[in-house]
Parts: sequence; C-alpha cells; structure tokens
Amino acid sequence: MASFLCYLMSIRLLFLLPLFHVIATDCFASMHPLCHDDDSSALLQFKESFVMSKNACIHPSGYPKIASWKLEGMDRDCCSWDGVECDDDTGHVIGLDVSNGCLYGSMVSNSSLFRLVQLQRLNLAYNNFSFSQIPSGFSQLSRLTYLNLSNSSFSGQIPSKFSELSKLSYLDLSYNYMLHLGNLKGLVQNLTSLQDLYLNYVQISSPVPENLIKFILFDNIGFNWLRITWRIPCWNF
Repeated sequence: MASFLCYLMSIRLLFLLPLFHVIATDCFASMHPLCHDDDSSALLQFKESFVMSKNACIHPSGYPKIASWKLEGMDRDCCSWDGVECDDDTGHVIGLDVSNGCLYGSMVSNSSLFRLVQLQRLNLAYNNFSFSQIPSGFSQLSRLTYLNLSNSSFSGQIPSKFSELSKLSYLDLSYNYMLHLGNLKGLVQNLTSLQDLYLNYVQISSPVPENLIKFILFDNIGFNWLRITWRIPCWNF
C-alpha cells in the first residue's frame, strides 16, 4: 500500500514540475527585467539599416554578430542578444559592442541607434560605414563614457557636437583616413572627463594647444596627417 501511495505522489510531482518551471521562470524574469520594447525596436531597425557582409570585416575573426538578433522564442529579450548589455535594474540598453561585426552601409543622421539614450558604452569599430560622415546625432547619447569609432571608414568633418558628450572618458576615432578635424581645442575643451583620446591618422588642420603638447606622443607624417595618442590627466583651458 505504501509503495502504491509513493507511486501516486511521484506521478503527481511529474505533472507539477512544468508548473514549477513556469513559476520559477516568471520569478526570474521579475528579478531581471526584460529589454524595453523601444530599445529592442531601435536595435532591430539599426540591424535592418546595414548589409552584413564578411567582406566588410576588417579582421579575419570578425563575424556578423547582429545577424542573430530577433524577437522569437528565447531571443525575445534583447538583453540576451550578442553585443548588447542591459542595466540589471531598469532593463535599458546601456552597452552595445558590434565591433568587427561585418557591417556595411552608411551611418545616417536619423539612425535608430540614437534612440538608445541610456547608452554608456558604444563600440562600432572595425566595420565599413562606406565613408559616410559621422552624424551629429551621437550628441544625443549624452550618457556615453566610452565611444570607439576607429577603423570604420568614416569621412568628412568630426562633428563639433561631439564636445557636448561631457561624460566621455574614452574616445577613439583613429584610422579613419578620410576624417578631418579642424578645431582640436573645440573638440575637447568641454570633455572634462576625457582620459583617453586616439586620433591616429585623422587629418588635423588646427594647432595643438600648448598646454596639451606635453601629453602628446607624436609621430609626424606632415602636420595635416598627424598620428596622435594621448592620455590626459585633466583639462585646464
């Protein structure tokens, strides 16, 4: 009789296990909020605005990481997508790393990327943005502390609005050979948190402020084709 009762209890537990799984999943989801719909929509629109081509990869290790982004099944939470980092408390996207992601196409001024206003870290390095200009829309990402656009086939003038990104501590625009900077002081004078600035092979046509020269390592190839890497302890203009 006792063995029969144990058998019945075992059967009942088997039926209850799926319910326990659902409850546990819901509890976990409530502890870790899902990605916001606005953020996932912005990411998917960003994905659709580019062609993913292996030929666009700068390094052999590159792969089209955003190709896996989708709102299906277990992937419906964009916080689990490749290269995406979310805030554990709010669920907002705060980090995006699609470097060496085989992206090909122009970065446009109304890119959905600029709707991710909670972003703190953004890495778009080693892609092919088809010699498009860097949009001034980056200035909308006012929480950025880290921005890497190096080796990504940008051209034209570096937007003056970059100086509005006052929380930036790291900025890398290097190895964009067709990129121009007309006013170095104007770019950095408001970036009071900046510690690392990389402008290797950016075409700089303005004088370097005297109080910055001691922080700069030069390798001159003509002043308009200047390699600059520096680490800045503070700004005093």
